[in-house]
Amino acid sequence: MATFVLIPGAGGDAWYWHLLTPELIERGHDVVVVELPADDDTAGLADYVDVVIDAIGDRRDRTDLVLVAQSLGGFTAPLVAARVPVELIVLVTAMIPAPGEPAGAWWTNTGQDRAMAEHAARHRTPATLDTPGDIEAIFFHDVPPDVTAVAMKGGKDQSGTPMEKPWPLPAWPDVPTKFLLCRDDRLFPAEFMRRVVRERLGISPDEIDGGHLVALSRPKELAERLDTYVSEVSRQ
Repeated sequence: MATFVLIPGAGGDAWYWHLLTPELIERGHDVVVVELPADDDTAGLADYVDVVIDAIGDRRDRTDLVLVAQSLGGFTAPLVAARVPVELIVLVTAMIPAPGEPAGAWWTNTGQDRAMAEHAARHRTPATLDTPGDIEAIFFHDVPPDVTAVAMKGGKDQSGTPMEKPWPLPAWPDVPTKFLLCRDDRLFPAEFMRRVVRERLGISPDEIDGGHLVALSRPKELAERLDTYVSEVSRQ
């Protein structure tokens, strides 16, 4: 058994994990689902870390904590691991910060904009997030229509405050880390993320079918991967 702490990406919505959570529980795990104050302009990255740690609560005394971070959550998870002992960090198509790098600079520093544009040109998909149609095509192309309909009805606008300050750690924390990229991701194309993961973590990413919102499109497959990671760590 593991205690999975699920950290969402931009928008901070715990709802993102609502299909994955029962899959993990069915496999015998405990789950902490985090709701971040994404639309609060007074909340920075340090506040996000506090929210995650508060959500963990008394579970912080356990030895089986696994942080699972999606997208922008990649800036938060290692900061949590620097304050709370965790067994494993799993980054799911997530941003990987460099020391001193603000999240707002990550896109240009990594070349995400160019990679997304090149991928869009090859596959004839939108290259910007200018319209709701573009957003749906980039994020929800493989998500079931009924789930997409609920997601598109609302949600919080992501504040820019957490993007402003330099990421404060001098290096990635000394915690076993896995990276799971999504082969059909149109925001963070697979070829782009393979390079970024090698450069920033010095590891080879694992891969899964699906787009950027894989917890909504393939929750069962994602749960199986997470369950396998826990088994591998337990054997080590």
